[in-house]
Amino acid sequence: MFKKLIGECVGSFSLVFFGCGSTALASGYFRPDMGLVCQAVAFGLAATTLVYVLRPVCDAHFNPAVTVGFAIANRFPVRDLVSTITAQVGGATAGGWLLYIVVSGRTGVSPDLIAFGANGYGAHSPAGYQLHAALIVEALMTFVFVLVTLSVASGKRARFNGAVLIGLSLTLCSLLAIPVTNASLNPARSTGAALVVGGWALDQLWLFWAAPLVGGVLAGLVHPVLQRSATSKSERLTRVGRIDSALDKQLY
Repeated sequence: MFKKLIGECVGSFSLVFFGCGSTALASGYFRPDMGLVCQAVAFGLAATTLVYVLRPVCDAHFNPAVTVGFAIANRFPVRDLVSTITAQVGGATAGGWLLYIVVSGRTGVSPDLIAFGANGYGAHSPAGYQLHAALIVEALMTFVFVLVTLSVASGKRARFNGAVLIGLSLTLCSLLAIPVTNASLNPARSTGAALVVGGWALDQLWLFWAAPLVGGVLAGLVHPVLQRSATSKSERLTRVGRIDSALDKQLY
């Protein structure tokens, strides 16, 4: 269990440092539209690499919404929820503070807090989106991301193909969510940035826990239903195949 918690902590730390750092450290070097793409791709690449490297050590969630989704789907022990989420938030917070120290070392330049990665809505949304839009986008994108993670986190796909699919889905969801909220989809990642920024970021942090957790819970409820449906279909096709094989033997 200790190794698992260390793995979740290191993964959350790295996700925040590399994902948020992609725009914080390169602020002013890219056009705004390219900055959006770079941040989304950085989060996706970080997720792909971290899942591939750390999955042998831990569950490689790095996200309380994913962990809760797995628990709802009976794929993660409920007794480990608090300790795992604590490790995720601790790692993300350490990543946020270290990134802030690095960004602050740029002489004569105050760190751009939106580029730094703090999530917000209304006046603090990158494109000025209001509360209801932020709530819908965060819940929906987290639902999609957690559902993909649940779907690939088993079998042969879990090691390599699963990591790639998780990274691609995070990139896609982030591309849509960055203009609205700066793309949270992860309460730990939002907490790490908000604790560094303070003020308005802490005031609005509740949404970036509530919406992703709602999305994670919904994904945890939907995934078993889809899995049962797919299993039933597979069993029916298998039975049909056996019947066809038996008929062929009788005819020939």
